[in-house]
Amino acid sequence: MKMDLNAVIETVEAGYQDAAMMALQAFNKEKCQCFTFDGDGRVERQRLGKLVIRFLERDLQPSCQLACLETIRILSRDKNCLEPFATPQAIQTLGRHAGIEHSEGVTSEIPDVEVIVEALKCLCNIVFNSPSAQEVGAELRLIVGLTERLKLCKDRNWSHEVRFFDLRLTFLFTALRVDVRGQLAHELRGVSLLSDALESTLGLRWLDTFEVARADKGDEGLPLPRQETERTMEILKILFNITFDTSRRDVDEEEAALYRHLCAILRFCLMSKADGEDRTEEFHSHTVNLLGNLPLMCLDVLLTPKVQQGSIEYMGVNMDAVSMLLDFMDRRLDREHKLKETLTPSLNLLTESARVHRETRKFLRMKILPPLRDVKNRPEVGNSLRNKLVRLMTHIDTDVKHCAAELLFVLCKESVSRFVKYTGYGNAAGLLAARGLMCGGRGKGRYSEDEDTDTEEYREAKPNINPVTGRVEEKLPNPMEGMTEEQKENEAMKLVNMFDKMSRDQVIQPMAVGPDGKLASLESAVQRLSEHRSSSGSDSDAD
Repeated sequence: MKMDLNAVIETVEAGYQDAAMMALQAFNKEKCQCFTFDGDGRVERQRLGKLVIRFLERDLQPSCQLACLETIRILSRDKNCLEPFATPQAIQTLGRHAGIEHSEGVTSEIPDVEVIVEALKCLCNIVFNSPSAQEVGAELRLIVGLTERLKLCKDRNWSHEVRFFDLRLTFLFTALRVDVRGQLAHELRGVSLLSDALESTLGLRWLDTFEVARADKGDEGLPLPRQETERTMEILKILFNITFDTSRRDVDEEEAALYRHLCAILRFCLMSKADGEDRTEEFHSHTVNLLGNLPLMCLDVLLTPKVQQGSIEYMGVNMDAVSMLLDFMDRRLDREHKLKETLTPSLNLLTESARVHRETRKFLRMKILPPLRDVKNRPEVGNSLRNKLVRLMTHIDTDVKHCAAELLFVLCKESVSRFVKYTGYGNAAGLLAARGLMCGGRGKGRYSEDEDTDTEEYREAKPNINPVTGRVEEKLPNPMEGMTEEQKENEAMKLVNMFDKMSRDQVIQPMAVGPDGKLASLESAVQRLSEHRSSSGSDSDAD
């Protein structure tokens, strides 16, 4: 029989602890799997929410506190009934039961562990769904209470659930509130605090300045335990939020040391496995996202470990981490959905690493752009890494297209001729036009002057390669063969008239390369060229 919500409300209103607890427990049991709510009963649910929050402010037994909090957790799933829970008084009450209420100079009594977990779950629901609750939580400085407990978690035997939901709530605040993100990053020294939490959660020991391993040598090579992996991923997500703008600004020596320390731990994450392929993929994804936020100068830590037996060595450097990043990118390349979210972080990370670290660039070039031998197929045809990346250069998503082209361009040391050689001019045109390099040349990057070694196959085929398609093509018969000069003239005029009509009807727009090397409409390009010449002439007259 369906429970009468009004009966529950009346029982709670009566104020008797045992009766209220039993009524709420019955309600919780019936609604525990209810995640969607219709309009019926909305007023009653809001009324019950207000009553339970007020009831929770009384001095109750832990079992009754738990019943109240379970009711709030269920009611907070209804986005239209959050108002009773988003007030300063309600958030403060929930923060007190979660053990994270921040009061200067006051040490609150630590609640029952089950009560803490349930209150944290309530806060996660409410903060996620209510902008008002987010603002109130920020004003009450709940993030301070969360970080204080994060420091204690290394020394006290807190349960996995308390630590996990502490981290989940911290993630939500930093994801949804820019001010809390800045507060944790700067005032509360979040990067250092969370790096320590990461090290503690993973159970690491330091082998060298920038190299870590599992503290228990017997665990090496085994997948990370499930609970530790869950908490680690939450920490990685929080760190991503608070370091979002780090790679876009200069850092001092102290910050650089802190980020190198973190990078060493992230290298361990990248080289570790979780329980199951899907969980490992998710774990590595969060690691790659965070690595992309770190200052480029700190990514050299990925290459720091000494070459050991079984390591991938290139130019005397340990390339295990770079090879893992490459494999991660390759797996993402084979997926056709959500490429922007899943692929661009790894593409950007490899691109920037290749831009600043010569050994990384040369290793990636060997793997992605080996000496060219296949000149019979278009660059986008096939299953090699080069083929897959060239296919993305004409992807419908602009970000995906740009990231794929940028990686290949950097691997070509930003040389236009080399870039066109590996991708074909048709595929390369988008990036070249954006960079003002349609007439050739080289980008602004600084690279060594080593030569591009052509294979025998490429040298033999080079005269017959179509630069637009990037492959050898059979010579087509001359369509004007056998025509008189008058017939050729007529065909040419037909073509001119056709282009003129299409241009006037705005079906096409004739383009030309302007003085800056970028594409512009033919009319504006001619005008700019004329102005440029006129200006040059005026200058010479003045001289």
